[in-house]
Amino acid sequence: MEAIASTTTRNLARSSPVRVRLSQACIVSSSRQPQPQWRHRRGFQSSAKLWRQVQATQASKVYASADEAVADIKSGSTLLSAGFGLCGTAETLVKALHKRGPESLHSLTAVSNNAGTGVGGGLSPLVESGQITKAICSFLGGNNSLEKKYLNGEVAIELTPQGTLAEKLRCGGAGIPAFFTPTGVNTRIQTGEIPIRSKGSQVIEPGKPRETRIFDGRVYNMETAIKGDVAILRAHKVDESGNCQFRYTTKSFAPLMAKAATISIVEAENIVPLGELKPDEIDLPGIFIDRIVQATEEKIIEVTKLRDPNADPEAEAKDNPALQRRNRIAKRASKELKPGMYVNLGVGMPTLAADFLPPNSNVWIQSENGIMGMGPYPTSAELDADIINAGKETVTLVTGASTFDSSDSFGMIRGGHINVSMLGALQVGANGDLANYMIPGKVFKGMGGAMDLVSNPDATKIVVLTDHVDKNGRPKVVQSVSLPLTGARVASTIITDLCVFQVDREKGELTLTEHAPGVELDEIKQKTGAKFNVSENLKEMEQ
Repeated sequence: MEAIASTTTRNLARSSPVRVRLSQACIVSSSRQPQPQWRHRRGFQSSAKLWRQVQATQASKVYASADEAVADIKSGSTLLSAGFGLCGTAETLVKALHKRGPESLHSLTAVSNNAGTGVGGGLSPLVESGQITKAICSFLGGNNSLEKKYLNGEVAIELTPQGTLAEKLRCGGAGIPAFFTPTGVNTRIQTGEIPIRSKGSQVIEPGKPRETRIFDGRVYNMETAIKGDVAILRAHKVDESGNCQFRYTTKSFAPLMAKAATISIVEAENIVPLGELKPDEIDLPGIFIDRIVQATEEKIIEVTKLRDPNADPEAEAKDNPALQRRNRIAKRASKELKPGMYVNLGVGMPTLAADFLPPNSNVWIQSENGIMGMGPYPTSAELDADIINAGKETVTLVTGASTFDSSDSFGMIRGGHINVSMLGALQVGANGDLANYMIPGKVFKGMGGAMDLVSNPDATKIVVLTDHVDKNGRPKVVQSVSLPLTGARVASTIITDLCVFQVDREKGELTLTEHAPGVELDEIKQKTGAKFNVSENLKEMEQ
């Protein structure tokens, strides 16, 4: 594994976000005043000298401050806010928007994968101040304030699967008004049963049912594009014409949002002269950027995870029954991953499966926020704020890894290029139905990328990892799922702490193929809420 460039951190703590200070070399102040109008340009001539003169007469995109750059944003605007969790968020611009206050700037519709956290990063200040009255997002995560405001009817939320959100933005920037996707078919996304605004059990504003179309025998939902009035994003290097370079997983939504907005504002960690970025180093051409400001706010690491190179996961679980169960599931799950496979390991328990892969396994792990070739947690020397996984945890990259934006990431997923996808569950049905993102009226976190991850189960094997029963002892493997579906008839294999089921998705039948050491058939029957067949070749769970 290659060493990852380290960043300077302060107040390093695993339990709370970590702010990463920009080096003083990055702070480049600009006294140039914005001149938003273009000067008169003569007709094109082939003269190289004249072309250089034309370039030189372009108005500067560099603004003296973030406050100045956002001064003319109007109330009621649709704001596209880039970043994944707190990685790549435009903290300097958010602070400037917040400074304007709700008297000057209010009624914003925010489009963001995550609408901030419960500790003040991302869009959280605008949520707390009441400047945001509607959010279009895929995952609320730890933003308990936004969740509470939604459940109390104070804020409208349009939950949108992560890959669909990325594609809606991509289409918005490319002039495509709508598209069809398998994501969300046979779920509440299709039927419009997720309220946009509600208060307790009262629906104030219902969701929007999707138009459907059948192609080659499959049902697809129609989704419309998103265009914004303003986009705010953060980049590592930006030249004076707006050409942008991003680091690692900060790409996620940034290029997509810049392209989909009428006005795009980038805060740059480094503002560099025109020509310093080579053409093949540019991730986003300057045509998509209208205003540039100097980033002055620190980066924030949402979840710092460090590894001990000498740690033994099984030894750590010796006196921890809950961790023993999780490790048993993850260890068995790792047997599903074969050399040369491209796999996605979902947030939580599925991520642990990588810990039990043998050295040099040649399994390529994809993270939906834009990594192919994800490695383990970093050591303190490898820690980098710009390299995180889908759970917002710090990770590393293996040799040969690549990073990309969210439209490419979910193109891999929906397109069936991923061999295996592993996810957790609240409930999983005998027919392969999966529910893992909400409990109506109680838990409203959002589906993130889960609906996309299960959208092509004929091409991508879906493996569900879950405790056999919930904290109250109720079965999680059930005959019929009662919670809102993430996907219908999607799971092919279910791995629990007690056993392994194979799913016949067409017949809607389960077959017990493996049992955990020391677990008897009667216990499995007692704790399973579904009928199942027993394989003639029933064996002890692989470990």
